[in-house]
Amino acid sequence: MKGLLKYLSPFAPDQSGAVSVLYDLGGITVICDAGGCTGNICGFDEPRWFVRKSAIFSAGLRDMDAILGRDDRLIEKLKDTAQKVDASFAAIIGTPVPAVIATDFKALKRMAEKRCQLPVITVECTGTELYDTGEEETYMELFRKFVDPDVKEKENAIGVIGATPLNLSSVTADETIRHVLKEEGYDHVYCYGMGDGLDTLKKAASVKKNLVVAPSGLKAAKYMEKTFGIPYEAGYPILDKKLKKQICDLNGKKILVIHQQVMANEIRKEILKYHDVEVTAATWFMQKKEWKQPQDVMLKTEQGFADYVAEQQFDTVIGDAYLSLALREFDGEFIHVPHFAVSGEYEHDNGEIGI
Repeated sequence: MKGLLKYLSPFAPDQSGAVSVLYDLGGITVICDAGGCTGNICGFDEPRWFVRKSAIFSAGLRDMDAILGRDDRLIEKLKDTAQKVDASFAAIIGTPVPAVIATDFKALKRMAEKRCQLPVITVECTGTELYDTGEEETYMELFRKFVDPDVKEKENAIGVIGATPLNLSSVTADETIRHVLKEEGYDHVYCYGMGDGLDTLKKAASVKKNLVVAPSGLKAAKYMEKTFGIPYEAGYPILDKKLKKQICDLNGKKILVIHQQVMANEIRKEILKYHDVEVTAATWFMQKKEWKQPQDVMLKTEQGFADYVAEQQFDTVIGDAYLSLALREFDGEFIHVPHFAVSGEYEHDNGEIGI
């Protein structure tokens, strides 16, 4: 059966990605659901929830609310919340419920802005796509809505797009990125949606360059280049020291790297510094053609993944150890690199891996 998961659990969905981008921006995030999707996001897909809070609410849709499309009730709840929470904007995130009943998100946006006197964005997630799809659309909505086009003066600053715990598997990765990039000579490092709020995003047109650390940030980076002439590059400047040591000690001649595309490419680049070997980058998520090499693959199903590894006879697989559950017959070396969207594991400040 196509799509059947016998050993793996479903990966983080699009609404989780949308919320992850919004988490640190200081807005009111309304998840348009009956409560289940919100519980899943706060309980499993957003590790920052255990470190610091964010204004995330469930619309609390009941059967008849959903069936009859009672958007006025949602708007009244949002208006009441906006009077009690100090927020600079509001975001309404879709889930399977509004997708099934064909909720008009453009109308919701107009109604909410009129009644709540707040800027509002909507992200039409369906719950059937993966997290990076939700992240990509949310970045685009934010940059189109809030970047100030009148900012003319350039700062000695770099913007980072795609930095979320779902991509970077750490709740403090933004701090490390800031430290590394400041050592490269930048006065300011803006990690949009991770550690920096809406005021920082509003002046995104002032940076010299954008750094895309995950595929979900590429579309927004291209928008900023086209609209404001800001160049971008892809990269992940903070590979773990332990991983680099493991890469130096690799003995395999045929290596498979599995992660989000930017991270996988960065690991491949590091491997090729030390070894003349064959390295394939694979991902379950977005695979941008401009970053893809001919041998790279897009993973679709659990069984297809297991069959591919067996057919290609890889010596080493680098990826989240959770994926090894599907590789029942693989007897090579498996190097663990956590991917929070896959396993719910992230790296703590002390370098240990935990849930």
